[in-house]
Amino acid sequence: MIKKVLAALLLAAILIGALDAWSYKDALRYRDQVAVLMYHHVHDTDQSSSTVSTALFRDQLNYLKSKGYHFISLDEFKQFYDGGSVPDKAVLVTFDDGYKSFYDYAYPILKELDVPAVNFVVTKDLDDPLAPSIPALSRDQIRQMLSERPGRYDFQCHSNNLHFKEGKTAAITGPLTREDGAPETPEQAVARVAADTKACAQRLNELYGSDHAADSYAYPFGIHSKTAQDLLTQAGFRYAFTIVNEMATRANPKLEIPRINAGNPAIRPELLDKQIMLRVQSIKPFP
Repeated sequence: MIKKVLAALLLAAILIGALDAWSYKDALRYRDQVAVLMYHHVHDTDQSSSTVSTALFRDQLNYLKSKGYHFISLDEFKQFYDGGSVPDKAVLVTFDDGYKSFYDYAYPILKELDVPAVNFVVTKDLDDPLAPSIPALSRDQIRQMLSERPGRYDFQCHSNNLHFKEGKTAAITGPLTREDGAPETPEQAVARVAADTKACAQRLNELYGSDHAADSYAYPFGIHSKTAQDLLTQAGFRYAFTIVNEMATRANPKLEIPRINAGNPAIRPELLDKQIMLRVQSIKPFP
């Protein structure tokens, strides 16, 4: 009996050692790349596939910290994409839609844990933040967060008024139906998207008090096209984020940056860690 117990303990030790070695090997590979996490809504009573509770949100961040992840700001991420370095196991936290819940629930936790983040805002909602079914951030709330922790919390563009589809057609890729019932011409669709993109940049720049603050964009629904990318570039945007479920490396074009979904209530902290580590890539040294 004693021999069997000892044999079982030895086998367990070997298995644990093998798992530790695998984790260590993966950790060594996790460099010169960033896990860009995507969230939408943090709330304790609302429920959806893109809503996480405050407890789960805090647990996810704390667990990643305990596993040696390093959270970076959007500015640090952009410097990385331009050739700078990032810590091993780097993570960027992003939010889409500019919900007021970011201010009420997510931001206090982010401040408490000293985790930077960026929120991509639908800027038309700034005019009447309580009008959407899920209330949006106000200008005053955004200005407060920008002033409290400069450089740690960022607000960028999720379109001005293109966060919708007409049938299966995304507003950012058009063409849509005009008010008179006729279909847009390709030229009209381009003009509409160009005007919207410039409006989004202008509204964000007004909040920052800078002509060049709005330089990052998250595509509504993750949908984009070459034409949309060209219009973003013309409006001054240099970086754009998709919903492709991969690690962000410099091999990804700056207007096609992938993100890993973390904002589902079924994604427990351990699962999030596993999802990230399974996507770690072997990266050649940057010249």
